[in-house]
Amino acid sequence: MPASTLYSPAEPVSLSATLRPLRRGYGDPTFRTDVSGAWRTLQTPHGGATLHLARTSEGISATAWGDGAAWVIEGVPELLGSGDDWSELDVSSAPLLADSLRRNPGLRLTRTRQVFEMLVAAILEQKVTGKEARAGWRWLVSRHGEPAPGPAPEGMRVFPTAEVWRRIPSWEFHRAGVGPQRSATIMRVAAVAASLERTLDLGRGGPEVERALRSVAGVGVWTAAETMQRAHGDPDSPSVGDYHLPALVGLALTGEPVDDDGMLELLAPWAGHRQRVVRLIESSGFVKPRHGPRATVQDHRGH
Repeated sequence: MPASTLYSPAEPVSLSATLRPLRRGYGDPTFRTDVSGAWRTLQTPHGGATLHLARTSEGISATAWGDGAAWVIEGVPELLGSGDDWSELDVSSAPLLADSLRRNPGLRLTRTRQVFEMLVAAILEQKVTGKEARAGWRWLVSRHGEPAPGPAPEGMRVFPTAEVWRRIPSWEFHRAGVGPQRSATIMRVAAVAASLERTLDLGRGGPEVERALRSVAGVGVWTAAETMQRAHGDPDSPSVGDYHLPALVGLALTGEPVDDDGMLELLAPWAGHRQRVVRLIESSGFVKPRHGPRATVQDHRGH
């Protein structure tokens, strides 16, 4: 039997803006949108589940199917930003940020409570382009994930369990375009997946959570930040080591590109809210100017 709830927060919530970081390209087998709303599949402590979210006149309607349906419904408020408090963020000194905040009142930071899933997704994005990472994600989840429960759109799959990931042979990673360094890191993470999930008890990210994630060889500052942003709802974890982000932040705030150190310096006035500021920049509509023809680049994001 499906489980359902109606989430009616006091503050506005944008489904598209809040859930955007969870979508790994338009072919993502764990995320779809259609005229009825948004669909997500989840691997929960109790098994696979499908979640459907739709805006109604009374709030956001949520329905879930599968063995993990009750767990999913319990987490809907946090998934949609409950507990993400923007009230102390003052961006009045930065016109672009103030305008973005005004125009995006429904932007919230999600907290999925899915550490292993978010960590594997980040590992697949290490040192490759987004196109390569999304292709690897689609291949592995589609081939090794279970069919989505309930009336999910065709082709949706549930993220594999840690046990299934540990059984994926090396040649499957090779066919997915995932090199031995990343696949080995995934195997190490899968071996300690249960303990990593317990970092959720430590709150919304922070140094203690980062240390726990980075205790696994191959998981560095960038991968930990990307995971904490999505799994824990960390408001203060900018993705240091990202190929594109420092230049975007620098250009948006000063008109000049910067490196990681420059980005951290620019974000320092908003300590405690640095990821919120990054999301405001990303949601502002600002894009880096292009100079000349587009080049194919290797993404050298740090681990």
